[in-house]
Amino acid sequence: MNIPYGPILVVEDIPNIRDLISVTLRFKGYPVITATNGEEALEMIKEKRPALIITDILMPKMDGYAFVQTLRTDISTHDIPVIFLSATYTTPEDKIFGLSLGAARFIEKPIDTEDFLITVAELLADGPATTPLPLEDKAFYEGYQKRLENKLRHKNTQITRTERLLKTLPVEQTPAFKELLAQAVRDRKEIRAELDQVESFLLKFSQETD
Repeated sequence: MNIPYGPILVVEDIPNIRDLISVTLRFKGYPVITATNGEEALEMIKEKRPALIITDILMPKMDGYAFVQTLRTDISTHDIPVIFLSATYTTPEDKIFGLSLGAARFIEKPIDTEDFLITVAELLADGPATTPLPLEDKAFYEGYQKRLENKLRHKNTQITRTERLLKTLPVEQTPAFKELLAQAVRDRKEIRAELDQVESFLLKFSQETD
């Protein structure tokens, strides 16, 4: 199979999802490399330029939005096509923001395998992307802040509902919902950490323009 420039880079912090995507692609003959977050992906790209990047959004250290913004502001990586995957950022506003960063596609989890593979084949056939100009830093962080604030509100509501539900469930049903609650708490922690960083950047912009 003739892949332009290099392999497909899969960026995903959850091991079973990362493995599933990688195996699916390799089964179709695509060379695949993987990373667990945006920072690690950027280091890998320095060694080998990928033909296509498939990235989650909610990840530790550097999430998908910040990762793609970094790609688009670097002349050496600005035209690599990107597919966003997300189970958390799925509102129309989330998708619009992701596409405004230059993502070629936005796919919700769980993935429809056939549609996913067709999308991958289409983007590889098209070659390097023609992308919009990257967002200015202030515009990026303002848009990113709104996305994070919405996710934090949603996650807080989800946690409250799950905690309330756990008090009413029979014992045999509680383990599964306790795991859901634990994952939601981990997600909230990551979202809060990202929001703190974004608010710090926006404060710096505000101080510089005062």
